[in-house]
Amino acid sequence: MLIDEFLPEFDFEERHSVTMAGSADRVSQVLKDVDLCESWVVRWLFRLRGLPTSRVTLANLPMSNFETLGEVPGRELLLGLVGKFWTIGGGLRKIDRDSFCEFNEPGYAKAVWNFSVEPVRGGTQVTTETRIKCLDEQSHRNFGIYWMLIGPFSGLIRTEILKATKRKVEAVQPR
Repeated sequence: MLIDEFLPEFDFEERHSVTMAGSADRVSQVLKDVDLCESWVVRWLFRLRGLPTSRVTLANLPMSNFETLGEVPGRELLLGLVGKFWTIGGGLRKIDRDSFCEFNEPGYAKAVWNFSVEPVRGGTQVTTETRIKCLDEQSHRNFGIYWMLIGPFSGLIRTEILKATKRKVEAVQPR
């Protein structure tokens, strides 16, 4: 998987999964286009972090400093971000796909966030995984404290995205 290529070693990880009634192609299409901020929880948490809250989708999220690191159409989408996430402004660094793996500046952390889609009996399973690699001991300590406080909210965003996708996929099934 792409996530293993871009961040095979990591210090922190979070994973959420849901199965929905729909084809993998349909689920992939809806997943990329669902408005993440339809959920008041996500909208509120994005606003707190200074992220945009107007029609935010996985397809246009790269406009918010996330970089699309790769995509296997209908199978996996991988986003990446570099920053000092534990600071007020996040210390985000714009980094392109080609230099993400090579980035190794002390004081920063690298994060990847994927969505994978897999056909299963009775539908499609969507899994989202977040991995963080801290680039030195101090950033590991700082991120660890940050993650203890923010991790549950990060997980809430991901579960809300999965719920919204499931609602949209299962609301209207194409014939």
